[in-house]
Amino acid sequence: MEAVDHLAEERNRAEFDVEEMKIVWAGSRKEFEVSDRMARLVASDPVFRKDNRGILGRKELFKNTLRKVAYAWKRIIELRLSEEEASKLRFFVDEPAFTDLHWGMFVPAIKGQGTDEQQQKWLPLAYKMQIIGCYAQTELGHGSNVQGLETTATFDHETDEFVIHSPTLTSSKWWPGGLGKISTHAVVYARLVIDGKEHGVHGFIVQLRSLDDHLPLPGITVGDIGMKFGNGANNTVDNGVLRFDHVRIPREQMLQRVLQVTREGKCVESNVPRQLIYGTMVYVRQIIVADASRALSRAVCIATRYSAVRRQFGSQDGGVETQVIDYKTQQSRLFPLLASAYAFRFVGEWLKWLYTDVHACTAGLKSLTTSVTADAIEECRKLCGGHGYLFASGLPELFAVYAPAPTFEGDNIVLLLQVARFLMKTVSQLPSGKKPVGTTAYMGRAEHLLQCRCNVQKAEDWLNPSVVLEVFEARAARMSVARAQNLSKFANPEEGFAELSPVLVEAAVAHCQLIVVSKFFEKLQQDIPGKGVKQQLQVLCYIYALNILHKHLGDFIATGCISAKQASLANDLLRSLYSKVRPNAIALVDAFNYTDHFLGSILGRYDGNVYPKLYEEAWKDPLNDSVVPDGYQEYIRPLLKQQLRNARL
Repeated sequence: MEAVDHLAEERNRAEFDVEEMKIVWAGSRKEFEVSDRMARLVASDPVFRKDNRGILGRKELFKNTLRKVAYAWKRIIELRLSEEEASKLRFFVDEPAFTDLHWGMFVPAIKGQGTDEQQQKWLPLAYKMQIIGCYAQTELGHGSNVQGLETTATFDHETDEFVIHSPTLTSSKWWPGGLGKISTHAVVYARLVIDGKEHGVHGFIVQLRSLDDHLPLPGITVGDIGMKFGNGANNTVDNGVLRFDHVRIPREQMLQRVLQVTREGKCVESNVPRQLIYGTMVYVRQIIVADASRALSRAVCIATRYSAVRRQFGSQDGGVETQVIDYKTQQSRLFPLLASAYAFRFVGEWLKWLYTDVHACTAGLKSLTTSVTADAIEECRKLCGGHGYLFASGLPELFAVYAPAPTFEGDNIVLLLQVARFLMKTVSQLPSGKKPVGTTAYMGRAEHLLQCRCNVQKAEDWLNPSVVLEVFEARAARMSVARAQNLSKFANPEEGFAELSPVLVEAAVAHCQLIVVSKFFEKLQQDIPGKGVKQQLQVLCYIYALNILHKHLGDFIATGCISAKQASLANDLLRSLYSKVRPNAIALVDAFNYTDHFLGSILGRYDGNVYPKLYEEAWKDPLNDSVVPDGYQEYIRPLLKQQLRNARL
């Protein structure tokens, strides 16, 4: 049977060069080629099928993941893939696994915090996967508050060892992926104790299991923490619990790039900046921002394609009904999410090259992008109507996989409070004439920003980058300055910070949104080849910015940045921009270049052939293995025959 492209007509309407947009999305032609090659390699290999994940029991599911990971490693070796190719291959296999933490946290922690000797010893083993590592920081009783961790590492002068111990139930390590059943080693974060004196939290390399029979080593209690949210989803990963009963490790296994403990038990600070301890976290947060754009773009791709396939209402005489994507209500919910996917992609790209205020910046953008993405995946499910609730739509599992992102690697509210502290410090230094740099450079123009008025008089006036940027800068600056003034009224700054924390979070969000908007505009200043590509990105950029303005109207009006009339003009423009996206919507999601295998969604199929495939999929459910269900004879027949008295329940 010949394949029919039900979305061909939509694709023919595109006003820009989709192939060139694919390269913009990928970051470069080389990145595009590697991604494309790896995606197709995975999609064409039956071992990587994943449409049955929702119906497997936990043990089967987990074993299936182990099989895929081992097979992926075999392919990586056989094909001699580079590090970049291997990581792309793992990404497109799209199976949360213990390897995510091995490559994503264990290896970077040793790279960032290990001395040269430690790296030479441990990294070759990790790169060859002769040891498998995880990152054991979070505990049952503490997550975001790393300084509150309870696990101890006490130096024993006599034996030149550290004794790793879990003194309480709440000090049990809890959540690390890969820990439950697979990891042989972990970077364990514990309080360093020497002669009864504490020296802060540090990382230690601890072997957990025998490399011969995989049994836990003496003094180690380890297991899986149980089923998590969703079907399939992250249940393919063995998130674990770990307790130490006076486990001894050589002194050399403390990660010592920042702080060394000598044979005599003296602490020697190296000249490496202390921020390096957080280097792993900063690196991981950069990855999380990039992942947010991927997860969001996946959901948007599914919802956009299905919105063009689905028809509902609008026909008076039995004729063709209206495509759901033609309704303004659908556009006003969907297109800002499409714009956000591109915005997050570009800000993620920029983060890779960031050197100033990197800590506050990655913290803030991790928080902003993951919160928006988690909510957006659920919104995309709603945009797909009832069928979005089916496992086969791909959206429930995508949501379940993504749901923890606003919490892990720094709870999003805690991170925004870190950004707020950074902003308050910046404002407090303004009178001294110290010029702010990096993402707070705009604060250096605080005097102007606190007075400037927006001069928009008609809707089109909003189509000016400097107008939009100034409004966003003025809002962020005014919110930060107002919070700082309120803080100064408290005798105790910490009490003030705690009391004002809800509004400080709002100022941090305003600052982070400004960063995303300004980086989108910066991207548009670059040379972007391809017919109509830049024009499409401009439309998306204005949709992203003006939709935020619409959603946070209270901020913009309360701080006096714009008038109610100007807000109304921005809304008029937003609606007309949706009409500009409409003919290009399908092509804009095609530019993500996702294979049907990766999307894992019948609703988001490239060819739009949704209904026959949904019907086909339904019959594959194990419940349909028999026509009369198991349990009919015991429970249903007696009920129908009213013979429950005799039935053995």
